[in-house]
Amino acid sequence: MTLKTAHAAALALILATTALAGPALAAGASDTEQERTARWQEIAKSIFGDRAIETTDSLVKIDAPARALDAALVPITLTMPEPSRIKAVSLVIDDNPAPYAAKFEFGPAADPAELKLRVRVNNYTDMHAVVETQDGKLYEAKQFVKASGGCSAPMGMSDEEAMKGMGDMRMKFAESQPGKPVEATLMIRHPNFSGMQMNQVTRDYTPARYIDKLTVSAGDQKVFTMTGDISIASNPVINFAFKPDGKPLQVAASDNAGGSWQHSFTPPSPTN
Repeated sequence: MTLKTAHAAALALILATTALAGPALAAGASDTEQERTARWQEIAKSIFGDRAIETTDSLVKIDAPARALDAALVPITLTMPEPSRIKAVSLVIDDNPAPYAAKFEFGPAADPAELKLRVRVNNYTDMHAVVETQDGKLYEAKQFVKASGGCSAPMGMSDEEAMKGMGDMRMKFAESQPGKPVEATLMIRHPNFSGMQMNQVTRDYTPARYIDKLTVSAGDQKVFTMTGDISIASNPVINFAFKPDGKPLQVAASDNAGGSWQHSFTPPSPTN
């Protein structure tokens, strides 16, 4: 199942049931471990088909707050201690309306030892990180997070204000050393509307508009391609590492409404 297909089906369901369910949507707090396991098995089959997924405590780890301070802005760190073995990683937020939050596919210029991003969490939920290794096997880790309402939380400003400067990008680089990967933080101006947020003036739902593809390249080598959905927080911030080759980083982003943006960033020269 693609992210777009999962998004369309799940969002239609959640909007249809929101008015009836109301506060009951937060009832995920009372789900049993058996119910959560059954939910994950259903999601995993819809995304990965019949491929076996092994549990791991060494190939990928999730670091997330046990109780989120802001459900619309939950910081997530994915740590992959054996980066040379990692081909891709998928983040699944089981009880979000569109659980398949993002997939990162790494290229030869990537150093996927650590990846940071911010997400929306709509309910008390398990999160799963599933890595695909270079030999095509799948491994997963999970963490339970207490948060509620992140996908429908208003942005605190008008839609027009939220869309100002959409597509603007900035990038910060950590100090680089010869022969070492460089850590970078990419910031993109984009509201990433979930389709569940209500316009406080018109009382209508703001149509979903979110970054669905992001590609970062170093010269002619890919660092990563991200396929995203509504669970990525507004104004996405992604922290990653890459192997510099002296050439600028090229960033290309597109959203589900046809918007597209490109930007180039020059990494700092290595220091001894």
